Amino acid sequence: MTDSPEHFDLIIVGTGSGNSIPEDLNDRKIAVVEKGVFGGTCINVGCIPTKMYVYAADVARELTDADRYNLYPIGGAAAAPMPVAGWRVNWDDLKERVFGKRIDPISRGGEEYRRGDETPNITLFSDIASFVGERTLRIGEGAGARTITGDQIVLATGTRTWVPEVIGESGIPYRTNADIMRMDELPRTLVILGGGIIAVEFAHIFSALGVEVIVINRSESLLRRFDSTVSSRFTELAGSQWTNLLGHTVTGARADGGLVTLTLDDGREIDCDEVLLAQGRVPNGDLLNASAGGVDLAEDGRILVDDYGRTTAEGVWALGDAANELQLKHVANQEARAVFHNVAADATSESSLEAFKHDNVPGGIFTHPQIGYVGMTEDEARTWAQENGRTVTVKVQEYADVAYGWAMEDTTGFCKLIADADSHRLLGAHIMGPQAATLIQLLVTAIEFDLDLAEFATRQYWPHPSLSELVENAVLGLDLR
Repeated sequence: MTDSPEHFDLIIVGTGSGNSIPEDLNDRKIAVVEKGVFGGTCINVGCIPTKMYVYAADVARELTDADRYNLYPIGGAAAAPMPVAGWRVNWDDLKERVFGKRIDPISRGGEEYRRGDETPNITLFSDIASFVGERTLRIGEGAGARTITGDQIVLATGTRTWVPEVIGESGIPYRTNADIMRMDELPRTLVILGGGIIAVEFAHIFSALGVEVIVINRSESLLRRFDSTVSSRFTELAGSQWTNLLGHTVTGARADGGLVTLTLDDGREIDCDEVLLAQGRVPNGDLLNASAGGVDLAEDGRILVDDYGRTTAEGVWALGDAANELQLKHVANQEARAVFHNVAADATSESSLEAFKHDNVPGGIFTHPQIGYVGMTEDEARTWAQENGRTVTVKVQEYADVAYGWAMEDTTGFCKLIADADSHRLLGAHIMGPQAATLIQLLVTAIEFDLDLAEFATRQYWPHPSLSELVENAVLGLDLR
């Protein structure tokens, strides 16, 4: 370790949303530290590549179910469904299209830009960072480590896959979101441990591409933390796409000759070619030696911050998955804008600081069917109503009952709205079906701008017969006083 630390005006640890440095900071000497692939989780192993795989999976499902629209393979019987065997995925070409032609060049370009002459005020360190004192970081380990100091530090270190003890101690090979999309070849069988967003998105991808998928989840339902209607109806539909072993845990694991065997709590043994871990994420704050820098962590490893992104250490900020429970890229981006505003302003009073925004946060789950959500679940809304003497009204509008739903021959999708009957204000919205993550934006607007739902439904045009009529009819179906 060098004796003379190099000093910076600002040190940023993590190149996901932490890399969105505004021009306001161009006059400052900045260090950027990244121990992994430049660009963070979303661009490299998360949101973006997974959705490119999801879209291919969506098309594959449409092709294998095209007889719904009276479409059949040329030369096939008019009454016969499109055979699954009539289509196959070229796994190598799919990986090349997603990573070789899109993701990897973006990551390389971002790193080259930060290292190049276009950002002369920025120094990029490609190694691990850990605190060794107040606003002081050691970069790297061993004889080659060096020390840097900063007037201010921004921690945007993200999360990593949680590894259950039974899997970690077994020594079996396993996959995470970091490498599952880059496998050399598609497995014959894939076991996914977990029942949340990551689990059901990858279950959709690989089952649609012809892999035998088995989901093992300790809960009796999938997506259990979401609205009960979404969770129950999705769990039922998922069972027709892949195998669900719900209400079970893995108690043992072993590998033999390339085959992995998992033992369940009921004694059953499940053989598979690959195992994907998707039971949760662990914040990377525990890798920072945070206490040495005066940075406190929550029990779950999150970096503790206030409403403006300030940690317990003077001059140290944190944002994104490392510091919040939402773990959504659009939330990390908003937090980054707030933190960098606060850093640039050198604010001395809270009146000049920009706060984090954690209300009315929408999300999309890109599984099959697709899901979009914002606001309260029905259970949360009824608890709120009871505590505040309010009346809740709920409407579930089926895709099958609107004109474009007829065109799509959709029999499973729905839009569920939860509202305050007295004030006409939206409390929560949950959509499951085609384009749900896009349709939800209409309801994000309604809830964010506190719109009167009666006026929202009647004072604007709804293009007929577009899919947006699903939302229109759902709003009109609410019992508003």
